[in-house]
Amino acid sequence: MAISFNEQQKVFRLDTPHTTYLIGVVDDEGFLGHMYYGPRIPDDDMQYLMRIYEPPYVPSRNNRDRLAFLSVFPTEYSGHGQGDFRESCLQVETAEGCRVCGLTYDSHQIYGGKPALDGLPATYGGAEDCATLELHCRDAALGLEVILYYTAFSRIDAITRSVRIVNHSKQDIRLEAALSACLDLDDRDFDTITLHGSWSIERMLCRNRLGMGKHGVSSLRGISSHQEQPFLALAEHTATQEHGLVYAMHFVYSGNFLAQAEKSEEGQVRMVMGIHPTDFCWTLAPGESFQAPEVVLVCSDTGLDGMTHTFHDLYRKHLVRGPWRDAPRPALINNWEGTYFDFDEEKLLAIAREAAAAGLNLFVMDDGWFGRRDDDNSSLGDWYVDTRKLPGGLAHLAQEINKLGLRFGIWIEPEMVSPDSDLYRAHPDYALQVPGRPATLRRNQLVLDFSRREVRDCVYAQIHASLGSANIAYVKWDMNRALTDAASCCLAAGQQGELFHRYVLGVYELQQRLLDDFPGLLLENCCSGGGRFDPGMLYYSPQIWTSDNTDAIDRLRIQEGTALLYPFSTMGMHVAACPSHTNGRVTPFETRALVALPGCFGYELDLTALSDEDKALIPGQLAAYRRYNPIFRTGDYYRLASFAENGVYDVFMAVTKDKTEAAISYVQVLGNYRSASRHVYPRGLDPARRYLHSVTGEAHSGAAWMQGGILLPRLLGDYQGQLIVLTAEDEHGSI
Repeated sequence: MAISFNEQQKVFRLDTPHTTYLIGVVDDEGFLGHMYYGPRIPDDDMQYLMRIYEPPYVPSRNNRDRLAFLSVFPTEYSGHGQGDFRESCLQVETAEGCRVCGLTYDSHQIYGGKPALDGLPATYGGAEDCATLELHCRDAALGLEVILYYTAFSRIDAITRSVRIVNHSKQDIRLEAALSACLDLDDRDFDTITLHGSWSIERMLCRNRLGMGKHGVSSLRGISSHQEQPFLALAEHTATQEHGLVYAMHFVYSGNFLAQAEKSEEGQVRMVMGIHPTDFCWTLAPGESFQAPEVVLVCSDTGLDGMTHTFHDLYRKHLVRGPWRDAPRPALINNWEGTYFDFDEEKLLAIAREAAAAGLNLFVMDDGWFGRRDDDNSSLGDWYVDTRKLPGGLAHLAQEINKLGLRFGIWIEPEMVSPDSDLYRAHPDYALQVPGRPATLRRNQLVLDFSRREVRDCVYAQIHASLGSANIAYVKWDMNRALTDAASCCLAAGQQGELFHRYVLGVYELQQRLLDDFPGLLLENCCSGGGRFDPGMLYYSPQIWTSDNTDAIDRLRIQEGTALLYPFSTMGMHVAACPSHTNGRVTPFETRALVALPGCFGYELDLTALSDEDKALIPGQLAAYRRYNPIFRTGDYYRLASFAENGVYDVFMAVTKDKTEAAISYVQVLGNYRSASRHVYPRGLDPARRYLHSVTGEAHSGAAWMQGGILLPRLLGDYQGQLIVLTAEDEHGSI
């Protein structure tokens, strides 16, 4: 089993294929200390790393300096108020107003497999995939039990952590912070790596030196956000894509979060992650428990490549669920940039006929089909068909779409309500708002109070009726604003701090109900594009709309940052209208398709308005998608050159797990008539096998391609691209 306990040494050992994580029980009181996390080692007796054999020593030997001990001890889960002045994972308030807490080891359990987290998304696995350690800790003075969950995966270098807090006292205890993971390390000249952005330019990679004090990212928007990704990595300053030590945390959650690294005057670094303590509280009545979300830990000594491959493999096989987890995704047409709100049934069918003729699989009707939705000022919350546009309803449109050989999908935004809607007129209290204050509108819409079951039930009944009325194979679930005016008329004054978390739990519950009631449904999440692109949402939907920015050149940077953590199988990528509706840029139809090919592929335009020349290219693009997308969807990803860094060109590749094929995507953003061919060095090939170059026809060993490199041709003009496929020959030289 990947987890063991050395009774003599009092050391817990968690092993993945290439890493080891050690936890020690220290002193008679049972302090839980972090000993080691890094490349795999055989030793258990590493207690010296906790510095317990040097001043200030442990309290049983030197209780006069207990404060000094607590201020530097590398604890597994930090409490507040006893002397550890670094970031606290657990902070409470008792009925008497006491806010001090501290945990010691009580007992443990080790077993195969992994438990589900009640009401929360989490990675999963059976006894053949992973093992779990439960560390039961107590604060005897408070009557509080804290269970630390660790799961080590047997074939993937990932460890997950979560926390459950149980009130065994006879009075209420108020949680004011309940983070999910803490990792204390000695500084190794670390950089921090984060993903920043904004709407239409999400997940831009940012790398900075770790200085003194606190450094991190967070969201208080009620969503993981366009601005920050719930991710933080510490990388040795010399670490590269291929080499060096990297520690990473990623939060399986879709709401407010804190991800922080703190460097102390002693040269120690504390890395924490969890629900943001600001605007959070949770009242635990006697006997009640609180489950914190999961954090994924990854340690790689092969640079960012190793970290990325671990996240990709874990999410593909142990987070995404359902019938679409491993399946090729349908090539779709979405009418949004083609028509916006201005459509009727005949207009949609005209586009669908072109889509069917070109060989697409799925037609998606976007915003504007319900209520009286002629623009974005009304009708959210009224999930009944606008018969002015669709006189035969969803059923008739779906039937006509299906007759063409296409599946049918729709857009919804269940979490929002327009003041100009039947739902709001009947139930204005269903929206989040503070009595006596003007409502904070965004896109002329308010947020529904999904912390309330009756609100969720009301909305879901409408959605269920619409989906049940027709043959609908796909749903795009949108969410177009942050949460403000966070007050619920159904929560007591002392519980208003529970609202943000209860809201997220409500979203999860509704998406799970949708999947339970429509088990074959392909659900794609979309939060103004990339505003809730996080591991929590992947538990419910196998793909997420990557960004509302569909410009191919901007997408190079967006998709690079996204691919640092997420496999291409999770990314919605479409060939969009031109000039770009985001920035007015004009790019070749071929390049737009090349940029979209690695992900969940589709078209976001009016096919009836395309030129004959562009229409003629679609069958070939679809053939390339069906032939080569599986390499990107299931293979190992490598970044070879970054447009975000060099400002000129972009190159990445994917290699199948059996190393029989590799696909290289090359986009020349800026042309230069003086430039020679560009030299890049593939990675991940089998050194001993020979690979045939699809463009030049040359064949060389994997070793030669990787060490000698590949020359990328000088293409004429800006925004040009090329796909290169390397195919392994057999021993007879055949493909």
